[in-house]
Amino acid sequence: MAGYKRKKVYSGIGGQAVIEGVMMRNGEKYAVAVRRTDGKIETEIQNHKQLLAGSPILKIPFVRGIFVFADSLIIGSRSINYSADVFDKEEAKDTGTSGSSGAGDKIFSALVMIIAFAVSIGLFILLPTFLASIFEKSVRNESLISIIEGGIRIVVLILYMTIIGFMKDMRTIYRYHGAEHKCINCIERGRTLTVENVKRSSRFHRRCGTSFMYISVFISIIIFFFIRTDNVAMRMLIRILLVPVVLGISYEILSLAGKTESLPVLILTAPGMWFQRLTTREPDEKMIEVAITSVNAVFDWKKYLADNFGFDIDENGEVVGTVPGWDDEPEEYYDDEEYDEYYEEGSEEAASSEGSDYPDDEGITDPAEFFGEESDDD
Repeated sequence: MAGYKRKKVYSGIGGQAVIEGVMMRNGEKYAVAVRRTDGKIETEIQNHKQLLAGSPILKIPFVRGIFVFADSLIIGSRSINYSADVFDKEEAKDTGTSGSSGAGDKIFSALVMIIAFAVSIGLFILLPTFLASIFEKSVRNESLISIIEGGIRIVVLILYMTIIGFMKDMRTIYRYHGAEHKCINCIERGRTLTVENVKRSSRFHRRCGTSFMYISVFISIIIFFFIRTDNVAMRMLIRILLVPVVLGISYEILSLAGKTESLPVLILTAPGMWFQRLTTREPDEKMIEVAITSVNAVFDWKKYLADNFGFDIDENGEVVGTVPGWDDEPEEYYDDEEYDEYYEEGSEEAASSEGSDYPDDEGITDPAEFFGEESDDD
């Protein structure tokens, strides 16, 4: 099948990296799989009822995204807390102390989430507005000031991603982030969920939170360009009030990116894929195993492959034929000249990384890698 690939099919699952693990979500169910210090994988499965579940508000475009974003923050915070608790318990066993738990932790977690959101507003909304206002004395053109503010906002985003990437713990999380993406890409491309198939899948995905950050910044630049005021304080206030609007629009674009590969969407989301070169790294096999465990806990990928690709899969996860009603060869193929080359490169990269410890001094912001010619096709 050189030069062709099966059509990508939206799976509906998503996730995020946590401390030494991966969270995967499918509908109202999510699972957090964490690699313990003894090498075993600990998994927790939880149900989360969406905010305003069943409300017609969640069907309103550009409004529903605000609540989806809030849901993601809640689940993300819970998942990170769980992964941290796993290591607290491990440390407690070693030291003979009792791990922290209870209402105090929940209050602390809520405060951390609020503070993190406030810092994001200050860093990506208020700071660029303030820095751009410094140029007002020498630049009288309001349109140019808006462009400068947008440029500063993009630079701040890149610096933020780059700086936190130098943290040792974040580099590990970035590798689990890559494992999460690889698992989703593996099954959405019609591959059985095995370590080998995941290794040769792309670590970039268009529905990534990194892409959401970029899209939000891009949309904010466009909106803020047309809403102006001479008063800097009022300008900052307006930008804060418009955050829900920005989030709502960004969600619709990101959601569309996961369901279509139309040219306008691909162009709009391409920079977000580039930014993922900063926030994802190649995982090792043990990390991939954790991500697969998380997927298996909430998603029946065998049924998914049977329903969407016609594969008949045995109990060992091997394709043994096609299900009744499917031809031996799938009907939906489309040209993709870069597909074979990309996955050959991916296989070589994965093979070269076997046995590697990914040393801490490995560069994650190498310009040749960030602006390289590696295919962004996920």
